[in-house]
Amino acid sequence: MSAATDTHHAAHEAGHGHATGGHHATFRGYMTGFVLSVILTAIPFWLVMADVLGDNRTTSLVIMVFAVVQIVVHMIYFLHMDTKSEGGWNFLALIFTLTLVVITLIGSLWVMYHLNTNMMPMSGHDMQQHMPATPLR
Repeated sequence: MSAATDTHHAAHEAGHGHATGGHHATFRGYMTGFVLSVILTAIPFWLVMADVLGDNRTTSLVIMVFAVVQIVVHMIYFLHMDTKSEGGWNFLALIFTLTLVVITLIGSLWVMYHLNTNMMPMSGHDMQQHMPATPLR
């Protein structure tokens, strides 16, 4: 192949994102992701340390929301994932992975709940009814 053909192929691949995935990392993009990550870490830390919300359940839910937002920030700014990267296959793989994780978590919680419900110790009254009769001497 000639040098002109090699140059044409390199330009063609770069134009369609085959070589780099279609994204060009910039210092500004990394700094934006870094600043957002620091903010999304500092706010939940402050919420817990200052006991701002007062209720543990509400604080936990707010922290989980911040965690999900931080995951999205990392995927966009550091992993450069979107619906167009690698022809959409990265996004499809992400959706598949999230589906498996959700099924696993919900199934595990369901099994543990039912084991907890069905394996609870019996009360004293229940134990007396289910105990074998002792023979008299």
